[in-house]
Amino acid sequence: MRIRAISPSLLVEEAAERIAAVEGSWVRVAVDGAPPAGAQELADALVGPLRLRGREVVRVSAGDFLRPASLRFEHGRTDPDVFYDEWLDSAALGREVLDPLEPGGSGRVLPALWDSTADRAVRADYVSLRPGGVLLLDGALLLGRGMPFDLTVHLWLSPGALLRKVATEDHWTLPAYARYEQEAEPTHAADLVVRVDHPGRPAIVE
Repeated sequence: MRIRAISPSLLVEEAAERIAAVEGSWVRVAVDGAPPAGAQELADALVGPLRLRGREVVRVSAGDFLRPASLRFEHGRTDPDVFYDEWLDSAALGREVLDPLEPGGSGRVLPALWDSTADRAVRADYVSLRPGGVLLLDGALLLGRGMPFDLTVHLWLSPGALLRKVATEDHWTLPAYARYEQEAEPTHAADLVVRVDHPGRPAIVE
């Protein structure tokens, strides 16, 4: 294993190059990491470089595909196992976002399904992604669920960094992230692993 330091701007360019090199009707990319790791920010930053490379892009966040509160909080609001297993509506994410981008699929993607703050459905319109386009999906705990991604990026935070960076009121989620490390092994499963304990000094794991 080799750790290669890289600047944030060069990380975006290298990730964009890797994504643009993937062949297929569509390219489904997961940018995975706990919220303090900056998965949403990296996915957003990739949009422009990919478009400059001639790729149409659709951005989706897994946070817009959570289950209703009645299901998420059925066993209380701070159960780390339910957070790990039940919060994300993987079936809906597959049905509405990933499966339509299978070879021979329709290319029609629903960019958002559920507003977890208001706890109601989002009335979003479907968008059509032309063949050759890229789906950029950000979220946490995405790997190890059997979802059909074509390229995966995992932003890794050490346990100490997670403890420091996760808000105190969300420390109940830390056992879920520890379980994720053990069960999903994202640092082995992802195509691109980036250490982000220090956001201004990321490092690629090779």
